[in-house]
Amino acid sequence: MKSRNRFALSLWLALAASTCLTAPSLAQNVAARSGHIAELSKAGKYSEAIPLAEKLLADMEKTYGPAHRDVAGALNNLGQLYSSTGRDAEAEPLYKRAISIFEKTTGLDSIEVASTLNNLAALYQRQERFADAEPLFKRALAIRERSLGASHPDLAQSLNNMATHYEKQGRHRDSEPLFRRALAIYEKVGGPEHPAVATLLNNLGQVAKVQGRYAEAEPMIRRSLAIREKALGADHPDVARSLNNLADLYERRGRLADAEPLYERALAIRERAVGADHPDTAISANNLAFLYRAKGRVADALPLVQRLIGSSRAQIRVALPILFDAQRRQLLPSEQALNDALNVIQRGTQSSAASAVNKLAVRIAAGNDRLAELVRRDQDLGSETEALDKAIVAAVSKDRARRDAATEARGKARLAAISAERATLQKTLAREFPDYSALSSPLPITAKEIQSLLTSDEAMVLFAVAEKESFAFAITREGFDWKPLPIGGEALSQKIAAFRRGLDIAGLTEASGKSGLFDLALANELYTDLLAPLEPLIRDKRSLLIAPSGALTALPFHLLVTEKPPLAIPEKFEGYRDAAWLLKRQAVSVLPSVTSLKALRAFARRDPGAKPMTGFGDPLFDPSKQGGDRRTAIKTASRSVVTGAYTEFWRGAGVDRARLAQALPQLPDTADELNAVAKDLGVPASDIHLGADASETTLKRTPLADYAIIYFATHGLVAGDVKGLAEPSLALSIPAQPSEFDDGLLTSSEVAQLKLNADWVVLSACNTIAGDKPGAEALSGLARSFFYAGARALLVTHWSVDSAAATRLTTSTFDRLKADPKLGRAEVLRQAMLAYLNDASSPRNAYPGFWGPFALIGEGAAR
Repeated sequence: MKSRNRFALSLWLALAASTCLTAPSLAQNVAARSGHIAELSKAGKYSEAIPLAEKLLADMEKTYGPAHRDVAGALNNLGQLYSSTGRDAEAEPLYKRAISIFEKTTGLDSIEVASTLNNLAALYQRQERFADAEPLFKRALAIRERSLGASHPDLAQSLNNMATHYEKQGRHRDSEPLFRRALAIYEKVGGPEHPAVATLLNNLGQVAKVQGRYAEAEPMIRRSLAIREKALGADHPDVARSLNNLADLYERRGRLADAEPLYERALAIRERAVGADHPDTAISANNLAFLYRAKGRVADALPLVQRLIGSSRAQIRVALPILFDAQRRQLLPSEQALNDALNVIQRGTQSSAASAVNKLAVRIAAGNDRLAELVRRDQDLGSETEALDKAIVAAVSKDRARRDAATEARGKARLAAISAERATLQKTLAREFPDYSALSSPLPITAKEIQSLLTSDEAMVLFAVAEKESFAFAITREGFDWKPLPIGGEALSQKIAAFRRGLDIAGLTEASGKSGLFDLALANELYTDLLAPLEPLIRDKRSLLIAPSGALTALPFHLLVTEKPPLAIPEKFEGYRDAAWLLKRQAVSVLPSVTSLKALRAFARRDPGAKPMTGFGDPLFDPSKQGGDRRTAIKTASRSVVTGAYTEFWRGAGVDRARLAQALPQLPDTADELNAVAKDLGVPASDIHLGADASETTLKRTPLADYAIIYFATHGLVAGDVKGLAEPSLALSIPAQPSEFDDGLLTSSEVAQLKLNADWVVLSACNTIAGDKPGAEALSGLARSFFYAGARALLVTHWSVDSAAATRLTTSTFDRLKADPKLGRAEVLRQAMLAYLNDASSPRNAYPGFWGPFALIGEGAAR
């Protein structure tokens, strides 16, 4: 985004007004110091204000104790200063602590609580954590609407914050009425020249601008700028915000000469006011660099981009086109341009799955058993902290009637205990393993490092997706290339959604007609868009290692078609057999990120579990049928259930597992699947858990680190399928008496607590590649958790898989791996899919919805 509409109305509580202060001289001292800090903050002199605010907080804690209401005010104020200078990681715990103190000392519905909720929500909003921010903004607005009059400026502030939250998500119809209501309040209370009026005019101008209503937007943004210059002075950061937004308007209208001096002035103001490393300064530098490039001044843009790369704040949409042009104009050596581009991509597109792989790599690279144990403990505590933090934020977002004080108190006590334990762990790590910090914070991987990790038969392909254009990179042991792609994120999302139509066989019926079948022409079009520009470098390599981003994580690359088909949709299913599938040419494996290659190869364990496999399948979903004949179930059942029906399975505080059990069809084929694979690999029957034994209890009591392969053959539930289920899960046997330890659903957070040492994990279920919730980042959820737990590769599915097809594909894959272990996982999966595709015994065998659901995530080569 080119600008951020942050409403910077400071809350400086009148500390001296508290009746709790018993020493007048102390009260006066605090009031004077607080007032001075507030004036510095108002003037944008944050570097002067912060040390004074830190000292004031320390003095107040010493005098009044850590839980005093005025200490909460000081915490909130210091948090605002940190937030204003981009130090969000330091601001967040201050806000949380302030909210906790205020709730105890001023009440759950106090104005002080509302103000601090607003500040914490604004922090989350800047980080694009919209789901965390929205309930906080709503609770703050509700408190102020109840407590204040309809014309109070604090109510206007909440209206503005709520509107800004909506606007950042493109919800213009929700945002604009709230902005206008807030503007009316401020014009009435503060007059037409008040700085808050400027903020609302700026925000309304932004709403009009992004909708293309330029003639309406320009006078509002210009008036905002004039008010701010008059009221705040020419060098205030808020003036820079209006300058930036007006410049963006001119740029959108093609008035580049008018935009340039405004961007330059905004950057200069921000550099002086908040420093070169502040996020707002980076926004201005990115915008100016983008403008220079649009004017053909790549030589002027390049130094700005290189400075942004150094501070890890370069935007992909800005940096990659400039680096590409600089290379082409010989302003940069080609290898340096590539490495700078890789740096930007790695710092800008780190997925949660990639982070999990990196954490696993840190533990593996530690080598020393004691170090690995300490690191795992610290990482587990960090994950628990994140979960508890989210729970506490969710709690403070609720109305008084829905709060659970006892649960909140336990959560806060646990957080304090974790903080103490992690502090001790960090001291131990620093004392016993001084090199650990370098290991845990690896630098971005370079092109030469990637080349050194590839074999002569491999090519790595990675993508960077921006709003209007994207970039594709190819690296082999012998060379590299990268190309701009004239397609942006939204267009890619639409194409991929259309591409996936007809693949989910659960929704495919005779009534679908040809229009509901897989489109070969679109598959070829996507190949032309994404891989054809790199074909000279990659086409002769046997294996493709693809690191997708954004919408591309939902694309099964092996189903791209390399040659234009005679018909988009063949007359008969057999016609799909002759398509030029990419799979016919190359094996494909998917990497969560560029750095995952190094994590999985340079630090790969050579000591997987000693036992070949353990598996869990054909779980018992309805305990009342235990011991009955379940083999009469339909053998071709899809491993999914109609999504819409899941919303009926939520009752009270948990999933209604009785109704869920009735809706989940049994999967007797999964027993055949597991038994067949077990026979191939010489796995004893005691390591295959079926029926009631395929339970969470069995799983959690099994020494999983002893096994090279962990195999699940069951239903997969994507978050959002079951109302109230906030994370993806695998359905295991549902016990007659569900407990916290075993409720029949193995969630991704429970997976992350497992201890694995697995060459790979097989998730022969439905849609196990999906993210945590509809529209979320893919390759997260279950994939992230299994990587974190200790898997080096995952076999996952892109859509609801036909049960018989899953059995055939997986048994064929393991058959081939046993026959020739040197082939590697990606190649044996490729051969299994091709054998299915080429089997002419049934017309449907040629249809990709049956033979193509699986994808190999992680290390696809032979171990």
